[in-house]
Amino acid sequence: MANLPPELNVHETLFAELVLPVPIDRLFTYRVPAPFNSIIKVGQRAIVPFGSKKILTGVIANIHSNAPREYEAKYLLELLDEDEIFFDQQFKLYQWIATYYMCSVGEVVNAALPSGLKLSSESMVQLNPSFDEDTTNYSFSEKEKIVLQRLKQESLTYSDIVKLTGVQTIHALLKSLTSKEAIILFEQVKEKYKPKTEKHIRLAHEYIKKKSLEALFETLSAKPRHESLILKYLQWVPVFSDPLLNEKGVAKSLLRDEETTDAVIRTLIKNKVIEEFSVAVPRFGFETTAPSVPVLLSPKQEEARNSIIQYLENKNTVLFQGVTGSGKTEVYIDLIRRALEGGNQVLYMLPEIALTTQIVLRLKKNFGNQMGVYHSKFSDNERVEVWNGVRNGKFNLVVGVRSSVLLPFDNLGLIIVDEEHDSSYKQQDPAPRYHARDVALLMAHQHQAKVILGSATPSVESYYQTQTGKFGYVKLSERFGTAVLPEILFADLSAERKNKTMKGEFSSMLLKGIESAVNAKEQVILFQNRRGYSPLVQCQDCGWIPTCINCAVSLTYHQFRHALVCHYCGYKESLPTQCPQCSSKRILTLGYGTEKLQEELNLYFPDATVKRMDYDTTRTKSGYEEIISEFESGDTDILVGTQMVTKGLDFDKVSLVGVFDADRLMHFPDFRSYERAFQLITQVSGRAGRREKKGKVIVQTARPSHSLFQYVIEHNVDGFLQKQLEDRKQNFYPPFSRLIGITFKHSDKKVVQEAATAITENYKAKIRQVNILGPSEPMISKIRNEFLLQVLLKIPRDQGHLTEIKSILANTAQLFLQEKKFRTVKVIFDVDPA
Repeated sequence: MANLPPELNVHETLFAELVLPVPIDRLFTYRVPAPFNSIIKVGQRAIVPFGSKKILTGVIANIHSNAPREYEAKYLLELLDEDEIFFDQQFKLYQWIATYYMCSVGEVVNAALPSGLKLSSESMVQLNPSFDEDTTNYSFSEKEKIVLQRLKQESLTYSDIVKLTGVQTIHALLKSLTSKEAIILFEQVKEKYKPKTEKHIRLAHEYIKKKSLEALFETLSAKPRHESLILKYLQWVPVFSDPLLNEKGVAKSLLRDEETTDAVIRTLIKNKVIEEFSVAVPRFGFETTAPSVPVLLSPKQEEARNSIIQYLENKNTVLFQGVTGSGKTEVYIDLIRRALEGGNQVLYMLPEIALTTQIVLRLKKNFGNQMGVYHSKFSDNERVEVWNGVRNGKFNLVVGVRSSVLLPFDNLGLIIVDEEHDSSYKQQDPAPRYHARDVALLMAHQHQAKVILGSATPSVESYYQTQTGKFGYVKLSERFGTAVLPEILFADLSAERKNKTMKGEFSSMLLKGIESAVNAKEQVILFQNRRGYSPLVQCQDCGWIPTCINCAVSLTYHQFRHALVCHYCGYKESLPTQCPQCSSKRILTLGYGTEKLQEELNLYFPDATVKRMDYDTTRTKSGYEEIISEFESGDTDILVGTQMVTKGLDFDKVSLVGVFDADRLMHFPDFRSYERAFQLITQVSGRAGRREKKGKVIVQTARPSHSLFQYVIEHNVDGFLQKQLEDRKQNFYPPFSRLIGITFKHSDKKVVQEAATAITENYKAKIRQVNILGPSEPMISKIRNEFLLQVLLKIPRDQGHLTEIKSILANTAQLFLQEKKFRTVKVIFDVDPA
């Protein structure tokens, strides 16, 4: 971004307009302290007061000399950066996101900045400057005297005082000292990001010369351990061939062994033979140089690669549809290498953290330390290092999930959106509710970069763009090498229940398939898109069902935690031993989730190792990696999981995939339910038979003759998408219309009904030629003690007044929310809801 505008000079009184991380769609003006006039720049972070107590991190968007008329500007407190951390292009992207997705720029910046680049405040205690121990009339306890004595030397944190006094609860002590006017409490603002450091050792400067070193060895001859350390150091750092190497030294950990203890090192430091110092080191343990691992493409992959390159000569975007196991990743690696060799940055996006584990290992072999990885399971510090690495050019390739599209790229040449159909690319809550795939397309346009959208099962919207000629379309219809697509079979649950051949939740066909695979030392993946043990608990006498106290939804039983849990707000309670309504002890769990399937499998196959992969087992950063590593090494025989097991994972030994609850997937009340069911079943089927042996997929359903399954059996992606386009056109759904969802929330049901009705009637009067549906209750009508009502707008694609419509929506809602009775109603806009 730009420096101080040329029309301003450093001697003027300057004002800075800042973007703040608040849901208010405006900039906030602050007065610039005179000492900052010569160093302030657009794009820097600054600390500013907000309200009477808050301190926020903002980003400077504009600098001028015009004082605000409505209020007296407060002073900006501090600048956090020497240079800008946002580029002009990047800020324009954030402004587009804010406008298109109907939120504030502050909310976009808040989502973009890693937590480590925001500020936190820490409660501190200092001595009251007016306090005089000799003249005060107050008496002090021994603990208070200890604290006051230390405060004469320095300010203390709460944790410092706990350590100093040994008192775990210090609030009473602090209250007492405050009432005696001896101390002042204040908030110390600090940056969260801390570089990772490593202790290094180097020779003291005087011993770099040969004569001095020889004299040192004579001195140490009677101390073999000390002598051994110096010899070891010289092996790592040949100071005579290049004295400058001594400045960098060597990691302390490399010198330690049974002989070289910390005591030896401390003695040599004390005697000024060696020096200890700290060095900032990266948190990513990639190779310092990228090993050359050439990617050998098959003839079909080369043909696909060449077609993509040819399309990108005159189109900005190509949809790359390759069947599962066709080797799309190898084609991506080849294209990434070409982009990097051309001096460009590359963003490789994935929908799930689970996918990054395998992909990163493959990319690391090819691109080494050019690559950064960005996702939410990384620590704040790790994400800051990637952010800074992208900004300063250290990382030219980034592999990341949804939020990586907000990183500070300035020379982007290629964006790959893998599994582009996946709904995980759409942010739900909080704002900005952006779709990363669509933001990537806009960002590519800004950078004049190219985009490859990859999937085995493309979204209906992306496929439609290939039919209109806007996107290129490249297909890879064969699996890599000798692998073939799996055989897909259907277990008829209606017939099995009638014949009483079901065993728990398993059809006889699926059980036989699992038994055969386990006996042959092959692996099995089972997909059930519902976590927990049982989605429903019910009293068999009176019909009582436990429900959440905050949401209009039943509680799910989790056996591992032995608790009933709400998957919407997190509320939990113990499973009762008897019914609270009729005192019956006949309380049964109904239905099944991944936890129950795992339990049943352990009973049916006691010699097999069964693991589970869902939200509950992958909460930690290493959770995914451990489960995937164990399955990849063959330590796990059967893997049960939710959507995570459907996406992009590649395992050699998987010969069988089982799909549960296929009917529920298809009949979810959403216009995309058929599309999602087709994608999930096709994707999870693709995990089977990745090598020479043909895999098998068994889908459990009560309707095996359903038309959707015919497309799955035939692997007929184009036929399915064409049928979906016909249905969407007939019912006026995307891509033939644009959707905007509006959700009204309030703790009082009557208030939210009144507000939603009044605002919607106003919309209908103002906005013509737009189908406005609602307000109506969603399937879950109460979440976190707030009642919900929804409205849906279906806007024609050729409607040229989309910006005007959004403005009417926002302004009308704001006008109504100024009324006293509606002030606490929340109105949430969701553009292009997933």
